[in-house]
Amino acid sequence: MNNTSAAFVSGLLLIATLPLAAQQTPIDRQALVERHKVIITNTDSLNSLSVGNGKFAFTADVTGLQTFPLHYEKGLPLGTESEWGWHRFSNTQGYKFDQSLRTYTFNGQPVSYSVQVKTPGNKEAVDYLRANPHRLQLGNLGFLILKKNGQPATVPDIKNIRQELNPWTGEIRSHFTVEGTAVDVVTVGHQTQDAVAVRVTSELLKAGRLRVALRFPFPTAGWADMATDYSHKEAHNSVIAEQKVGRALLTHQLDTTRYFVALGWAGAATLAPGRPHEFVLTPSRQSTSLEISALFTLRKPASAPTFAATRANSQQQWQAFWRSGGAVDFGGTPDPRAAELERRIVLSQYLTKVHNAGSQPPQETGLLLNSWYGRPHLEMHWWHAAHFALWGRPEILERSLTWYARPDVQAEARAIAQRQGYAGWRWQKMTDPWGAEGPSSVGAFLLWQQPHTIYFAEEAYRAHPNAATLKLYQERVTQTAEFMASYPFFEKDKGRYILGKGVIPAQERFKAEDTFNPTFELVYWHWALETAQKWRERLGQPRNPKWDDVLAKLAQLPQAGGVYLAAESAPDSYTNPEYKTDHPAVLGALGFMPATGQQDAATMRRTFDLVWQDWSWDKTWGWDFPLTAMTATRLGLPDRAVDALLMPVRTNTYLPNGHNYQEGRLPLYLPGNGGLLAAVALMCAGYDGCQEANPGIPKGWQVRWEGLQKMP
Repeated sequence: MNNTSAAFVSGLLLIATLPLAAQQTPIDRQALVERHKVIITNTDSLNSLSVGNGKFAFTADVTGLQTFPLHYEKGLPLGTESEWGWHRFSNTQGYKFDQSLRTYTFNGQPVSYSVQVKTPGNKEAVDYLRANPHRLQLGNLGFLILKKNGQPATVPDIKNIRQELNPWTGEIRSHFTVEGTAVDVVTVGHQTQDAVAVRVTSELLKAGRLRVALRFPFPTAGWADMATDYSHKEAHNSVIAEQKVGRALLTHQLDTTRYFVALGWAGAATLAPGRPHEFVLTPSRQSTSLEISALFTLRKPASAPTFAATRANSQQQWQAFWRSGGAVDFGGTPDPRAAELERRIVLSQYLTKVHNAGSQPPQETGLLLNSWYGRPHLEMHWWHAAHFALWGRPEILERSLTWYARPDVQAEARAIAQRQGYAGWRWQKMTDPWGAEGPSSVGAFLLWQQPHTIYFAEEAYRAHPNAATLKLYQERVTQTAEFMASYPFFEKDKGRYILGKGVIPAQERFKAEDTFNPTFELVYWHWALETAQKWRERLGQPRNPKWDDVLAKLAQLPQAGGVYLAAESAPDSYTNPEYKTDHPAVLGALGFMPATGQQDAATMRRTFDLVWQDWSWDKTWGWDFPLTAMTATRLGLPDRAVDALLMPVRTNTYLPNGHNYQEGRLPLYLPGNGGLLAAVALMCAGYDGCQEANPGIPKGWQVRWEGLQKMP
């Protein structure tokens, strides 16, 4: 056989061994993405659209800028946020973290936790510590539109709206009219700089009736910040620091926080102060078009990138994103729900790239509005980011994992463990860019963020199974496992280790003082410790005997009546109405988690059926539906998996812009979007040891996918 023939035969053998999905005609990714362009034709305040790069995001109304912030503040507000934009009010009262500590006695040992103490004096300290630092709304860039009578145009004056977001290029195109005159706007976000740029075309420019204004809001330091607080004008300072032909530099100072905004524009225009903390760009009446860009930064920049450069960068980077990693195509499926699921998949990829792809764990509402003061919650990091690796984009996941490598973050995690008498590092729950622990009467007792670090490291190793990966994550895996092995309490009379008391499970319906052995956490604990042992073996080290002792004697999964309980301390898991609300976390014991030898499949199936039939689904959260779909997939129930992802419940609503709506105070919830993507990856690519193609896809559905990775 000659070399050519040998190569041909080798190629045939390679094709024969490829998964079915990999043998198919490649998916036309541009057609897949662009059939889910977002089209907006009204001023519904939930229909705002974002551009951004994962570290910075700019959210626009129907004008393509942030022209009507008050109209949108009760919906999806017009935010401009970054991962670096943080502020704290002066601690004039000298509040200290120790004022948030309260000592509890669990299993005969005193342990201190940072909680929301309600005693006089301490309450004020805790309120300050929870609210500081907080994420900043960096600025509001909008149009000033005048009607023929000289009065400002309002929302009802905006007519003939047609706005389109094309995820393939990251562009928003906005068309509307004011008193019969058309305005056309293109909005783009730079993918490597924290900049937004627009091009506007309209006869209103020549008429002197269209200007652009940048206005700096004041931080609310509240649970939410909608970028609409323009009071407190004396409490901060904003000035034009420099102005030259076609560009200007603004500075905004709040207490010790200072940042810059570089403005750039094409054509003749002048920038001047308007209302307090507002700067108005007035174009000359020489042209019907204007290009303007704004770069937000902590350090003094040279200049803002031009509109043309920003647009080219956006197009190139977004197309590279869509051509990389995974894709799922349900085209040809007769079930009408398939198109809606595909829409959610495409737009969830866009939104998580815009809001969750930075170098820190994101907040639950991304870079759009503050929730919980803009702080990240580490138990949510899995739902935000694990899907990136499953969709063949591990580099985006690993970008956010650099936060766990910061010395200040690790020092805080070590200090929490030491304060409580444990080994290793206890990862924070409610935190900030520097790793400080935010007081929380729930968060302080959560455990399920702890194993995430090992899960993420394992995802990184599966993507790059080499010595460099082992070296990079070795200490984080080890110190995480050290805490996990030291935390369980050994009951000598029963010869077993238990989790708790002093734990609040992922289903936040149980009191820390009473709760022990939550089912999901027991499985996750076991899986993570066993995975940490595998890391030792990969590094040529012996298994840790303490970890093995905990693995061998960890409590069995609690059950009663043939089903798994939410926790051993909750025998009334399914009879107490309160315990059938919030996250059905018991399902995560097989779904989120693989089979570890602890679970019995028949018992898990009965548990699933009971939860499916009797849960208060109207009192759940957005990631509960992907969680349920994962369990259905591992139990061989593909129809139920799809039913779960498309369950008609308010908290499973996906708005026209792709956001997962929860309620009025939480109009978006990115863990729902990330969870959806993780579930779909499992439903298509399966899991380790799975021999069935598309285990979570119903028979009769036509699905093509590529670039997805198996879950553990």
